[in-house]
Amino acid sequence: MLPTGAPLDWSLVDIAVPRPSGRLPGISMAGFSHRAPESVDIAMVAHPSVTVLIDLSGGEGLVHRTHGREVLGSAVVGLLPGGLRAGGRASECLQIRLDPAAAAEVLGMTTELTGDVVSLADIWSRDAARTEDRLRAAASWDERFTIAADLLARRLGTRRPVAPEVAFAWRQMRTSQGLARVESLADEVGWSRKHLSARFRSQLGITPKRAAQLVRFDHAARLLAAGHAVAGVAAESGYADQSHLHREVRSFTGLTPTAVAAAPWLAIDDIAWPASSPPRFL
Repeated sequence: MLPTGAPLDWSLVDIAVPRPSGRLPGISMAGFSHRAPESVDIAMVAHPSVTVLIDLSGGEGLVHRTHGREVLGSAVVGLLPGGLRAGGRASECLQIRLDPAAAAEVLGMTTELTGDVVSLADIWSRDAARTEDRLRAAASWDERFTIAADLLARRLGTRRPVAPEVAFAWRQMRTSQGLARVESLADEVGWSRKHLSARFRSQLGITPKRAAQLVRFDHAARLLAAGHAVAGVAAESGYADQSHLHREVRSFTGLTPTAVAAAPWLAIDDIAWPASSPPRFL
């Protein structure tokens, strides 16, 4: 069973981010060092990326639970993981966010990951343990980010990339914050909506419509976490009204917009992932 832990106190967590020169397209990273010895428990919020969590603590560390199943240690979280909770006593963790197109190259099995969480060892085999050992032995977070970036860059060129049309559709969804219409995207790439939906799902593991909903939800969740009022968030994010926002938030998280606004998982996004975070209201 997942250890019963206290809510995460971010004042006890040191956060490191890579230098801009070390960043790769479609990939972002952050390092977390937790100074408290006790076990913690945190609900993770759906995000439009495939997330790799590398447990650097050794021994009794991260535990992930979803759909009544547990994954110990380093893990990969696919799109739409449901009611995912993370806990344990991980003193240090490297989190890597991969947009689905980059994830398809780096991991090679993202369609099977949708809605699930799996052990990193199930995907990278012995390379997972070697990567953990190298990262633990590094003298600083800067060195760890360099090691991780080199590893990811090598993997980006080893598998066939997703179709340019699919990658374009995904980029447009992110740029429009989920408001781009699937019909318009299909017209832009010269495909029918049916063909775009089929190729998109076969390569990224999610339909274009659901992907757009996820991107829109993520934008709304970040606005809520930044302190914006629910009515304003609904209007700015393209929802018909507050009820529409409420239904969509619940479909992704099982929570209300008010609960999402207070979610610990989003509380430090402006520090760990500043490039994609809206201004925070004080």
